[in-house]
Amino acid sequence: QVDAVMAELSLSHIAYKIIGSRTFAGISWGERRRVSIAAQLLQDPKVMLLDEPTTGLDCLTANQIVSLLSELAHKGRIVIITIHQPRSELFRLFDKIALMTFGEMVFCGNPMEMITFFSDCSYSCPEQSNPFDFYVDLTSVDTRSKERELETYSRVQVILSAYKNSEIFSKVLASIEKTKCMKDLPPIPFKNRDSPSAFYKSWILLRRTTRNFSRDKIGIIMRLLQNLLFGLFVAFFLLRLKNDLVKGAVQDRVGLVYQCVSAPPYTGMLNAVALFPPLRAISDQESKDGLYKKWQMLLAYIVHFLPFSVISVAIFSTFIYWTAGLHPDASRFGVFFAVVLASHIIGELLTLVILGVVQNPNIVQSGVVLLNSAGVIVGTGLVRTIEEMPTPFKILSYLTFQKYSSEVLVVNEFHGLNFTCGEANSSTTINAACIFTHGIQFIEKNFPGALSRFTIDFLILYAFLPGLAIVAILSFKIRERIIGR
Repeated sequence: QVDAVMAELSLSHIAYKIIGSRTFAGISWGERRRVSIAAQLLQDPKVMLLDEPTTGLDCLTANQIVSLLSELAHKGRIVIITIHQPRSELFRLFDKIALMTFGEMVFCGNPMEMITFFSDCSYSCPEQSNPFDFYVDLTSVDTRSKERELETYSRVQVILSAYKNSEIFSKVLASIEKTKCMKDLPPIPFKNRDSPSAFYKSWILLRRTTRNFSRDKIGIIMRLLQNLLFGLFVAFFLLRLKNDLVKGAVQDRVGLVYQCVSAPPYTGMLNAVALFPPLRAISDQESKDGLYKKWQMLLAYIVHFLPFSVISVAIFSTFIYWTAGLHPDASRFGVFFAVVLASHIIGELLTLVILGVVQNPNIVQSGVVLLNSAGVIVGTGLVRTIEEMPTPFKILSYLTFQKYSSEVLVVNEFHGLNFTCGEANSSTTINAACIFTHGIQFIEKNFPGALSRFTIDFLILYAFLPGLAIVAILSFKIRERIIGR
């Protein structure tokens, strides 16, 4: 169907070209107009309404657009257009022309009836004049001065009165009454009967989204390396983790866990705020045209960003884990990667949830930053232990994904870790920093019971992913209904 429509509108030769935007050039303005018309033709509408489709186009391209619309009109469709200063060559292409002024229909009929009517009113169009321009000027009210306004308004009223008393107007009224009395009106389908399935529409949207984003090479590189850039700063700041308590063995690890819990969700949020609003604007228009549902565009975007998230977090995790010197165990590295990946995706999904309700991306960005910051403070237990928090905050911490990610990362790193304290002959009782000899002691003091909750915390963390995806889809369904109303 798409191939047929593109062939009908002479678009096949630009099938794989970029449409373009303000940032980079693409196809011509005339081709863009034909693309927008083609998008409507996919629904095979019986009625098409176009608002000034020739504005901003050169004469040749405008002539091509109107000729194309005329051909469509003669293939069983009703095409209604508003047009501004058309060429005289286009006059013969219209089956009916309507002139309006001050909300009144001054004339409605075919081109020949128009010439005859105004000639009968003693306003014959000069041979070298454009009939469109001449008759529009004739039926317009000049408001530059009070005298001209009264003079031109009186002329319009005379023409209006003549039209309402004409046989042309009587024929229009009779046609309207005849249609109103018909028992079985002709069907006007705005959607094809054999519409593709929801899965297939989502697949097409995924392909289109991936193809469009893949053209931005710099954008792809930044999405893949953004977490690594953050990891480089952290790695150069911490250098290599040590097991000596005097040299910050606990503090450095706690700080690294804090950063790995708080930063990845933020980079996910930045991706969603930068990339999804343009897609949402497109889906608002195309879903209004009946091409698909808004949530299908959302689902396509979610599936699209998952591979980028996996690769980006894998690069970051591999670098920061082995460079900083976290617990040298492959299985623990896998847990670290999985937790950071979940946090990154949750940040992007949470942003999509709010984008489904809030229109302004700047407000969404501020809101997600505040939510992430509040979750880190309340949920991680790294700023203040959860046991020491007031009861309302302690209860609230269970609703934050940071609680579960931080507990898993702390247990993953500190369990089985042994600490030293300064020189070999130093006494742990002398130095106040030497309060732990084993990592399990730190876990039990600051995260009591976290070791026994390790698996449950991990599962709850990953339960946020389908949960937020479902909430995001529901928010876009609600948005669709609100806009529809």
